[in-house]
Amino acid sequence: MAASLLGISVSVIDGSIVNLALPDITRDLGASASASVWVVTAYQLATLGLLLPFASLGERLGYRRVYLWGLALFTVSSLACIAAVNLPMLAAARAVQGIGAAGMMAVNSALVRLIYPADSLGRGIALNSVVVATSSVAGPTVAAGVLSVASWQWLFAVNLPLGLLVLWLGRRSLPHSPRHAAGPLRLADAGLNILMFSLVFLGADAIGARAGTERSAVPATLGILLLAAGLGVGFFYVRRQLDQPRPLFPVDLLRIPVFALSMCTSVTAFAAQTLAFVSLPFLLLESQGRSHLQAGLVMTVWPVATVCLAPIAGRLIARHPGGLLGGIGLGSMALGLAALAVLPSHPSALDMAWRLVLCGAGFGLFQSPNNHTIITSAPLTRAGAASGMLGSARLTGQSVGAVMVGVVFGLAGVHDGRGPAIALGLAAVLAGCAATFSALRLRHQ
Repeated sequence: MAASLLGISVSVIDGSIVNLALPDITRDLGASASASVWVVTAYQLATLGLLLPFASLGERLGYRRVYLWGLALFTVSSLACIAAVNLPMLAAARAVQGIGAAGMMAVNSALVRLIYPADSLGRGIALNSVVVATSSVAGPTVAAGVLSVASWQWLFAVNLPLGLLVLWLGRRSLPHSPRHAAGPLRLADAGLNILMFSLVFLGADAIGARAGTERSAVPATLGILLLAAGLGVGFFYVRRQLDQPRPLFPVDLLRIPVFALSMCTSVTAFAAQTLAFVSLPFLLLESQGRSHLQAGLVMTVWPVATVCLAPIAGRLIARHPGGLLGGIGLGSMALGLAALAVLPSHPSALDMAWRLVLCGAGFGLFQSPNNHTIITSAPLTRAGAASGMLGSARLTGQSVGAVMVGVVFGLAGVHDGRGPAIALGLAAVLAGCAATFSALRLRHQ
């Protein structure tokens, strides 16, 4: 489990760890600010596009093998990131690093299912969920600590000893899995999967994934066309999967009602979380005039509450349906977000804190039971596909939330607090929708 958790934490953190270093990278490599965004985008594109193909490979070759090869590629490409002398080299190395991260993320949950016996699987998934949730918001904090004492190259250098350690642990301890699928991976399906996610991601990024505060890799007008093209490719791609016995895009699992509802729950919940996490800094810094330190301390309340509740949720999984736990948690999150949306102009830190505790605790109560349902509602022979969908749902929800917040900020602005308040209200609506999806699972559990 240590090998699994260390690997997944590093791969998730690296998705956002370089954001803070982009100005330094731009200056040192003599690149333009707009071009430097590809250092982030290349990693995210590679990861999102390859999650499902690597999950399918895990069913063919074994989850342990895909995880270790992904980890090895991630570690070696970190060395290439350090050695990069220009922006194209760094972006290419980051894309390769994203490929390695996809290998780890795609089979991580399937490995957890093999590591833990069935009667304590809930605790294993809860522990995994805590690490992923913490890592997803820890990137800027880790980057700030490293950049305060060293150059940006050290953001990648720290991956080398960690990668070697996890490789050693993984080779010694990760379980072997039976091969549940035969035959080669269909390259046409893998290509369509990569194309669909790439077009949708780039389109979403251009429309508003950076909330109007950073430059996108492509113009906004082109983004609309890319998003439309991605949806068109997705329609053709999913139709192609309908008559396949083991589809790369697991439409067979989506025919299972509790699995489909759990995926809807996950996408809408992560969209709500992203709306809130992008909006809160603007609310705290621009509208309320707090310092960066004050804003950082206030926002830390959310992940701390999530980390505290997730282990409790893991113990409750064995006694209560996941749909009930998720519905209560997401309902609490919706109430907290709605309370944040109607804050007075100059609230105290305590006024902010209890609302954020409600949001974070609700998210912590939802995540572990929801992940447990996604993993266990799939047949054991399709654990890899379920694991890949788990990561895809998280990244898709985050992209949807980023688009929404960008559109809201573009229409309402941020300085007078109106834009963040609308975004938080929209997040509350999404959390309420997620709670409804979760509660609907009770009729199937």
